[in-house]
Amino acid sequence: MAKAIPTPRPIRLTKILVSMLAAALFWMMNSLNRDYYSLNVEYPIRFIYDDSLYIPVSPLPQTITVNVSGVGWELLGHSLLPLQAKPVDYYVRNPLRASAINTSSLTAAFADQIKDVRVNYVLADTLEVAFDRRMIKSVRIIADSARIDMAPQFVITSVINITPSHIQVGGPERLVSGLPDTVRLQIPRKRISDNYDEEIPILAFQHPQLRTSTNRVFVSFEVAELLSPLPPTAPQTVSAAMPGPANRTTERPGVRTSRTRNRTNRSQ
Repeated sequence: MAKAIPTPRPIRLTKILVSMLAAALFWMMNSLNRDYYSLNVEYPIRFIYDDSLYIPVSPLPQTITVNVSGVGWELLGHSLLPLQAKPVDYYVRNPLRASAINTSSLTAAFADQIKDVRVNYVLADTLEVAFDRRMIKSVRIIADSARIDMAPQFVITSVINITPSHIQVGGPERLVSGLPDTVRLQIPRKRISDNYDEEIPILAFQHPQLRTSTNRVFVSFEVAELLSPLPPTAPQTVSAAMPGPANRTTERPGVRTSRTRNRTNRSQ
């Protein structure tokens, strides 16, 4: 009778794997403790300048790649958690004259902060920077009354209120200085036949480097229905001949106040 061939015991294979893993780990720890390595590591950077007077005309880099040298264990920690380190401060002394990052001073700044490794040099795809004077301009917002779409036989019978009537626009001087003093706001609703009171977005300042004090305004005005057509020479907006507060509507011959629910006008 043939004898059965014995199969390898699983425990022997496990011991072999554990021995190989322990040997590899011992070699790695020994190597990291003794050998000196170089590594490119990405660190956060913070640009220091008077941001009340100057503004960058292009986005500043948030991180900089630095070549560092050191013992293996130290480099391993920097490579695993580089972005959790404290940002390195880079001072821009004269923003209007700055056109590029000074790599010598930046390398020195990294060396002052990173003590456990040696900082060799700074790497970057681009080192260009550019600044402009920060400028703020007040822009008046008015309604484009000539393009308000009224329903037939309906007219505006009050002053068109806009709140706020002025907004502040800030950004680089080269952009802000060219902005108009007044912006006409279009009323989006069609065939208006009742008192108007809505919030409208301002779409005139969409450049990514411009910041506004608000991006929406409230617009309100009163509406009435004509009982008879206006004379051919009369304006289409009755409010043009009506001085006085915006929320006062006067009954006139041939004009009937809108019987829809009045909305509360927002004053400036």
